[in-house]
Amino acid sequence: MSENLTLLALFSDVEPASRGIETLHELGLEDKDINVLSGIPLKNTILGRPAAKTNVPRIGMLGALLGLGLGLFFIQGIPLIYPLYVGGQSLFPIPPTLIISFEMAMLGLMGFSFIGVFIESRFPSFEPENYVPEVSDGKIAVFFSCPPDLQNKATGLLSTAGAEVVKPVEAQQL
Repeated sequence: MSENLTLLALFSDVEPASRGIETLHELGLEDKDINVLSGIPLKNTILGRPAAKTNVPRIGMLGALLGLGLGLFFIQGIPLIYPLYVGGQSLFPIPPTLIISFEMAMLGLMGFSFIGVFIESRFPSFEPENYVPEVSDGKIAVFFSCPPDLQNKATGLLSTAGAEVVKPVEAQQL
């Protein structure tokens, strides 16, 4: 059995691109076989795509919890190790505990979220990627993998749906 081909359909507007993706679904292609590349951010529901799954919120929450723990250690743990009583004041003051714990939690959240975005976006990418320069000019590129026997049918249906170009492509080093 032969390998799936990667094809590119280039659209000039959102409406034909949406119709083209619907056409690909009607041909039996799944969402994992379709990739949309656009120069402007498009909401996934506009093109009938599933919501993107990301781990950035989980990574950010891990950072917030670690930051909170570090903040509590700074304000509660260090006085336990090195107690310093000053003028009858409490060894564990509440207002500084709240402030430092909050600030450290937010610092951990921001830092880990920043790192999580890089991890999720696979930046930098050393593998060949699908890209066409026309995307920078406002076009919408739809990359899809299909069996060779569906290539001619997909090309005809996408051209009817409004694709300017439907052609085979190869990933290239950017």
